[in-house]
Amino acid sequence: MFQPTHDPITTWRNNVLGSIRVFEAIAAAGVPRLVYASSIAAYSPGPKEQPIDETWPTHGWPAAAYSREKAYLERYLDTFEVHHPSVRVVRMRTAFCFKAESAAQQRRLFMGPLLMNRLVRPDLLPALPTPKGFRFQAAHSNDIGEAYRLAAHSTSIGAFNISADPLIDTDVLGKLFSKPTVSLPSWIPRTALSAAWKLHLVPASPELFDTFLRLPVMDITRARDELGWTPQHSSTDAVEDFLRGLHDATGGNTPPLQSHIPGGRLHEVGTGAGQRP
Repeated sequence: MFQPTHDPITTWRNNVLGSIRVFEAIAAAGVPRLVYASSIAAYSPGPKEQPIDETWPTHGWPAAAYSREKAYLERYLDTFEVHHPSVRVVRMRTAFCFKAESAAQQRRLFMGPLLMNRLVRPDLLPALPTPKGFRFQAAHSNDIGEAYRLAAHSTSIGAFNISADPLIDTDVLGKLFSKPTVSLPSWIPRTALSAAWKLHLVPASPELFDTFLRLPVMDITRARDELGWTPQHSSTDAVEDFLRGLHDATGGNTPPLQSHIPGGRLHEVGTGAGQRP
């Protein structure tokens, strides 16, 4: 659950305590393999240029509930592995996950009602504003799903970084939108986001924005070498697919991915569409 960001106790009970119950149920039932959906957000802030491997510390960014919860569960699994050596634990540390069908849910989870789907049009922007230090990694949902399948059938254990190339930075985003970019000091969008969040106009918290700017760049060599995983879509393919879905109000046929939520809710308590397939 990303929401409600104004009530971190609720997300802690669901995400942390709920996950722990699942882990312990797995051990009690004698399930031989646990493939856990971790995240790039579990990582501590890292270098700006050099990619980090799976040995990089996973202390997260403590100010953001999502990152804090992911980091805590990494520590819990460290102990779990010692107490339950018969369970082969795999931790999937994925980058941002996109597809057209996830657009409606991701808009509800992160952007809220202020961003109308059909306003996502590059031709309406004279230039594309981006915060200083903007860069992120992404992958298509279908490729991430394949990585999970491979992990479930592999004999490997431990963590795997999952992402596609290229790294999406200001230059790549400008080419993606065919627009010049304008770099803004990060405090400007953060201040605007903080004000909107406090007024309950957007669901994404300013602390989540802080986490985003501090994310390291992951090296995916281990997933390629040990799982035999190779993404079939580039990161720009994934983002373009998402943007098309956002513009067309695309959704899926499962309840979390529906483009229109029964009862007229503007955003929902979801299950992490940003990083799960």
